[in-house]
Amino acid sequence: MLCTIYKSPIKPDTYLYIERRDDFSRVPDKLMETFGAPIFVTLLNLAQREKLALADKQKVLDSLTELGFYLQLPPPSQDLLKEHLAANKRAENE
Repeated sequence: MLCTIYKSPIKPDTYLYIERRDDFSRVPDKLMETFGAPIFVTLLNLAQREKLALADKQKVLDSLTELGFYLQLPPPSQDLLKEHLAANKRAENE
């Protein structure tokens, strides 16, 4: 299955996968407003890929089939303060 990937000019590290290049007809209007004017990144043949770097291939395929799009969001940011406090608490309990 071929898909087209676009990046958001507004949301860093946010990508939109769709079935056909420049066909956003199945993407909700609200999502398109939030995403911004899509910037073309690449065409990708999912059938030739064993896995994807930051997305689950099967989830992408399922979403493209069911919804007509897949939205890849950036991984959650690391909360260093929370990790530091948890480490300190563990050290106190030892």
